Amino acid sequence: MLEQCLWQLTSAESQPESQCLNTDVQTQVCIIGGGITGLSTAVHLQEMGIASCILEADEVAAGGSGRNVGLVNAGMWLPPEDICTRLGAERGERANRLLGDAPSLVFELIERYAIDCEARREGTLHLAHNQQGVKALQQRFEQFSRQGAPVELFKGAEVDALTGSSQIPAALLDRRAGSINPCAYTRGLARAAVSLGAQLFCHSPVTALTRDGDGWLVSTSAGQVKAAQVVLASNAYTQGDWTHLSQHFFPGYFYQVASAPLDGDAAASILPGGQGAWDTRTVLSSVRRDEAGRLILGSLGRGERKPDALLRCWANRIQKHYFPQLGSVDWQVSWTGRMGFTPDHVMRIFEPAPGLIAASGYNGRGNTTGTLMGKGFAHWLAEGNDAWLPLPLSQPQPIKQRKLWSLAYETGFSLYHAGQCLRVLI
Repeated sequence: MLEQCLWQLTSAESQPESQCLNTDVQTQVCIIGGGITGLSTAVHLQEMGIASCILEADEVAAGGSGRNVGLVNAGMWLPPEDICTRLGAERGERANRLLGDAPSLVFELIERYAIDCEARREGTLHLAHNQQGVKALQQRFEQFSRQGAPVELFKGAEVDALTGSSQIPAALLDRRAGSINPCAYTRGLARAAVSLGAQLFCHSPVTALTRDGDGWLVSTSAGQVKAAQVVLASNAYTQGDWTHLSQHFFPGYFYQVASAPLDGDAAASILPGGQGAWDTRTVLSSVRRDEAGRLILGSLGRGERKPDALLRCWANRIQKHYFPQLGSVDWQVSWTGRMGFTPDHVMRIFEPAPGLIAASGYNGRGNTTGTLMGKGFAHWLAEGNDAWLPLPLSQPQPIKQRKLWSLAYETGFSLYHAGQCLRVLI
């Protein structure tokens, strides 16, 4: 298999024009990180007439924003009432409300700026992989229903028709959600930000961040930006010793494998409504199709560190369990993205110093959370109003033993996948 991100290969949105920062720039807001959070911040700032400058260490969408599954999910990873229990009723209800509406914000931006990113809004499916999974989905369905969310729980033959699989006893459809090509969406946000007047500098990793009077000086190897305010939006792709942002998450990974385009009746039976999906396994599997009809499977872990034979074995195992009607599948590309995890599955939004704000730890919900966070940051910087932030700014404690958390997760994922390949687990 070719090790390259499918979303980059098939993106209808091209890499936006940019240059490396090689001079001194002055602006109101300097945004460090050209992913969804940073670009959404820039778009919303520019819409309010506030000048911004984006520093990206690589190319736009080279990181997790362009390499994820492309699900536009509502809410956090945790069920809504669990969020209220963990955060308290007031903060939990605020997070549930804003993140529940976040898919609408994504699709509004796509429409407003004509972003060509294979956007579909038929919802997403959460799939029960066994009877224990059915119970988990029943609980989620009841909690979402009490919140007034447009969700439906399907069982039996209805699930077969929705998914094309007889191995799924139940499926929870969330009609607020949808799917995109995340690379194209991220590039489209960059195009929109630049068209509104934002300055974009790629291949410009930050080397230092220092106080400069009432503002900040952000340095790269060849230039510097003087700004009144700074947004740290690099999340799981934070690099260098100049920032403490990396202390507030531990890195996790998600790999995906994509087939050649599929056609025929067997292929047409798989997710015929166009929904993206993921299952209730301890180490989940994601399932979706793209506009060309490819089958795309994914799971937690570092695919680029696994032998090609193991990735093929895993993909064949999942495909033949869920969709045996396909027969043999030609797996063509694989890729891995990085995400920011937190032990409690709750994001961090904080202000390390006056005029400096940061976010991390989206726990795999970056398409919606990052888009919403950008709008929230823009309003906070422009108005001092945090009403669009899913949680109030806080001063969280650094995560202890981050490397051990990351190692434990990756080891567990690898063992689980080995068990699937050996047919010990499914």
